[in-house]
Amino acid sequence: MTELLNIDRWLLALLNGSDSLFLDSVATTLTAGMTWVPLYFALLYLVVKNNDTMAQIMLTIVCAVVCVLISSTVADGIVKPLVARPRPLNDPVYKDAVDTVAGMFSRQYSFFSGHASNTFSLAIFMAFLIRSRLATCFLVFWSLLNCWTRLYLGMHYPSDIVAGLLWGAMVGTGMYYLYRYLYYRFSPRISYVSSQYTRTGYAYADVDVMCAVMVFILLYAAIKAVIVFV
Repeated sequence: MTELLNIDRWLLALLNGSDSLFLDSVATTLTAGMTWVPLYFALLYLVVKNNDTMAQIMLTIVCAVVCVLISSTVADGIVKPLVARPRPLNDPVYKDAVDTVAGMFSRQYSFFSGHASNTFSLAIFMAFLIRSRLATCFLVFWSLLNCWTRLYLGMHYPSDIVAGLLWGAMVGTGMYYLYRYLYYRFSPRISYVSSQYTRTGYAYADVDVMCAVMVFILLYAAIKAVIVFV
């Protein structure tokens, strides 16, 4: 166990902090939940635009929300209080070795990462739903980017992130199969063969909109960092 903790801390030292004020600002911006609100609206647009009935739309939205709720409840409400592992920046033994960013703190426990589990559960659920390689790459990148910010800011150890990703993958996959079971109770099984749609009926043009929104968010974080520190 001691050896595993040492490896955990060694990996964190590689990924935590830097001497770059630019990266400090980017990580701070990207770790904030409000930064990603436009992406959530883009995903909502994607679902509404590519489902024919209100029942289909509501089922998809409810399953996505429940996916995140289950992930978050287990991480923040059950596992963190039970394990009670201090965050790296709060660890009385290790905190002096952690690079921190001004204004970033949390009194919550560290294991396991809610950011990792929440974002990855949603990413996996939506990836199964849309069935587009481009969408899958962007959604997984979004989740891993959030994971990087937590390591960079000293909020989590790498093992917290790995456990969060594993739990998120389980929740996202399980929720998708529950969604599919319920969906086919009242909808026909249709497999689309088209250059304009994925095989689950999502328009590639609408997928491109979602990806473009994510790119604009990244540009916003970068431009904000340049403006603040120029």
